[in-house]
Amino acid sequence: MSLSLNWNSEQDAIQIGEPLIARLEELLKIAAEAEGIEDGEVVVSFVDDETIRQLNREYRNIDKATDVLSFSMLESTEDEPGIVYGTDDEEEDDEEKASPAGDEIGNILEDESYPDPIGDIVISVQRAIAQAEEYGHSLERELGFLFVHGFLHLVGYDHEDEESERAMFGKQEAVLQKAGLHR
Repeated sequence: MSLSLNWNSEQDAIQIGEPLIARLEELLKIAAEAEGIEDGEVVVSFVDDETIRQLNREYRNIDKATDVLSFSMLESTEDEPGIVYGTDDEEEDDEEKASPAGDEIGNILEDESYPDPIGDIVISVQRAIAQAEEYGHSLERELGFLFVHGFLHLVGYDHEDEESERAMFGKQEAVLQKAGLHR
């Protein structure tokens, strides 16, 4: 199994450290195994309320902060443009137009040692802190919950109706329980 978790922090509310990342890697393995996913890369970004509000406005047309956003690389819509790196029938008349990174990108895309991207998860740490307090559990559990929730969105789950919400939240809770993150 080749799953990888990359992360970045763009907030000042808490220090993101190795114990939290190790916990999220554990949750990723449990959730991916439950979904039959053996390979892939997930990127998680820890942000503040203002950053997630801007993303929510830009990508969902909802101008307010939320706790977690997911951007799947496994699915696309008809309106979403694909990524084009270049075509074989393009001709370069000027050597200066050729990008040395172009060949490198092509090699990376063909290199099977790089995991396929599953998607990106963006978590508002400010929101997570408030929700952990509101629900009376640890910040670690809340961040774990939001991470698993985001991951399930990446792999196609949603909660648009009661039935799909029950299924998704049941899976989330099973993953958290297996990892020992109880309420």
